[in-house]
Amino acid sequence: MPNRKPIASLSLDLDNQWSYMKTHGDPAWESYPSYLDIVVPRVLRFLDQRKLKITFFIVGTDAERPENASALASITASGHEVGNHSHRHEPWLHLYSNEEVEAEISRAEAAIAAVTGQRPSGFRGPGFSLSGPVLATLKKRGYRYDASTFPTFLGPLARAYYFFTAKLSQEERQQRKGLFGGVREGLRPLRPYRWRLDEGPLLEIPVTTMPLFRVPFHVSYLLYLASFSPLVARLYFSSAILLCRLTGVQPSLLLHPLDFLGADDGLEPLKFFPGMDIPAETKLSWISDFLAAYARHFQVLPLGAHVDALTSTANLREVSPVFAHAAAGATDVG
Repeated sequence: MPNRKPIASLSLDLDNQWSYMKTHGDPAWESYPSYLDIVVPRVLRFLDQRKLKITFFIVGTDAERPENASALASITASGHEVGNHSHRHEPWLHLYSNEEVEAEISRAEAAIAAVTGQRPSGFRGPGFSLSGPVLATLKKRGYRYDASTFPTFLGPLARAYYFFTAKLSQEERQQRKGLFGGVREGLRPLRPYRWRLDEGPLLEIPVTTMPLFRVPFHVSYLLYLASFSPLVARLYFSSAILLCRLTGVQPSLLLHPLDFLGADDGLEPLKFFPGMDIPAETKLSWISDFLAAYARHFQVLPLGAHVDALTSTANLREVSPVFAHAAAGATDVG
């Protein structure tokens, strides 16, 4: 019998320990501490037990490092899709010049393909960073989709919290002033659409926020709520699912590695991150509940399969890219 549930997608941004420390301003990131050998098997086992296939967005620097090869190769060996999450994982990617964008995307692409055996066809910018040159480069390089937009009005609030907790110089604060986007991000479309580019259209699948209210419900956010009240978190997620169903939004839900890591994993440099005082097993139990509810209401797919379904059935609107921040010498599109 055909699956008559509406389609949804699930992805994980495979940010490594060093990338969180780098963004937070911790100089110890330069030794590239990694938890991939712990978290990748844990996530793959969790997904396999629930018969879920998802998209892992991989950072190129990690793909180049030999100590990560086994963990990253196991992702595609387990039947999951891989995407490009930039090379250096710098959330100020939108400030790069055209040449820097091309080098960032192509180098990560080559490294990911070499270690996983799969060339990425999708991209997500670190910290949801996006620009006209990024979109143009993706289209020229044959990418099928971008997944970097996060339509919420809460970006400035997230940035304020980040600045409050991070150890940054004034120069670093200036560099990161566009992190997580501005209020304008909340006005971007919630449903998938096509960017109208000189190079041709490119599909965009936003990280879904709650219809009408545009507040986040990615899993890290749900775990933060669950740390106060698991019941409130479940009700919040149920409300998001209900609104998606009522409004016809096919959601794209986001996971992060720290969702699967906890206080008992010995990650002292990451204790600043919300939820890192919770045991991993507790988090896994909560995530299991959230994803069970997600799968009850939707046919859960990797992003590439979500794209296949959209391109074969949906008449998508076109949007001209407009961005608040651009690098000197970089040209916005649209």
